[in-house]
Parts: sequence; structure tokens; C-alpha cells
Amino acid sequence: MKKIRIFLILIAMSSILLAGTYNLDIAHSHVSFKARHMMISTVEGQFDKFNGNFVYDKKTKKLVSVKGTADVNSINTKVAKRDKHLKSADFFNAAKYPTLTFVSTKIKGDKVYGNLTMHGITKSIVLNLDIAGTITDPWGNVRTGLSLDGKVNRTDYGLKWNKVMEAGGVLVGDMIKIDIGLEGIEAK
Repeated sequence: MKKIRIFLILIAMSSILLAGTYNLDIAHSHVSFKARHMMISTVEGQFDKFNGNFVYDKKTKKLVSVKGTADVNSINTKVAKRDKHLKSADFFNAAKYPTLTFVSTKIKGDKVYGNLTMHGITKSIVLNLDIAGTITDPWGNVRTGLSLDGKVNRTDYGLKWNKVMEAGGVLVGDMIKIDIGLEGIEAK
């Protein structure tokens, strides 16, 4: 029984050793979100500055891990006044908490489990995973693409600012949709 366990550990380790680390191609990646506005429409935004990497096993075609950061000061909803408000203490408090981070803890099937840290609070979340595939580009670089999406409740992270509207409902919805598209270049 002990030999079987050692064998299984060696197989798991060899899979990790055969996997490649992929650094993000920022020009072909995005970190976006959507939030309800006045309960009837959706505001879209993104973080223009972010970075990260992921480990992908080409042989098994499985994601091993993913981690990344986003610069809160780079938030962009295409409305400067709204972006300024989102950076303020009412929401992200970018002066005190300038970075969002995500680190995977487990990947099972098409789900990525991990820890999201936002506004100084870390919570476990689950994101849906779609692996687009791997190619060799015209310059000889190995590239892999994947997308992650899910939802988080912003109030779980202390982002509680809101206003009740006269007609009912609130100005900003609590559930935020996350949409992340990553294209990575295998490190050599």
C-alpha cells in the first residue's frame, strides 16, 4: 500500500514538473466586471493594469494553477467621475487597498477555486473555467488561452456604499459579474 501511495505521489509530481508556466500577454487579456445600475441596466468596467501567470499542463490539457493582481487605480468604466468615486473610500479605497489579488487553491474539472482579496478582505470564490487551447505562434512562442467567470457579492468585501431610490430599489447592485480572459506565453 505504501508503494502505491509513493507511486501516485510521483505521478502527481511529474505532472507538475511537465507543466509550463505561462506569463500573461496583457495586450490579449482582460480583467472585466459588470454591475447593476438602478436595478435596470448594467455598468461595465475593467482594470487596465493587471498581471499574473498560470501553470498549464499541455500533455493532460489541464490548468494546474492561476494567480493574478489588478491595480485598483486603473479601474475604467469610461466615466471619469464614476471611476474617481469607485477609487474613493466609498468603494475600493484605492489609497489604502491599491491591489486586488486572486490565487487559485484547487482546480477541479471546469471550476477554479481560490482566494480573492479585495478591500483588505480575503474570501474563497469559485470561478468557471474554459480552456481555449494551445498553439505555437509565428514567432515560436507557445500560447495558451483560458477564460474565467463568476460572481461575487461586493458587500462581502466591505464595499457597502449604496443609495435607496425613491421609486424603490438601490443605485448599485450587490452581485458583481467577473469576466477574465487570459492569453499566456509559456516561459522559456
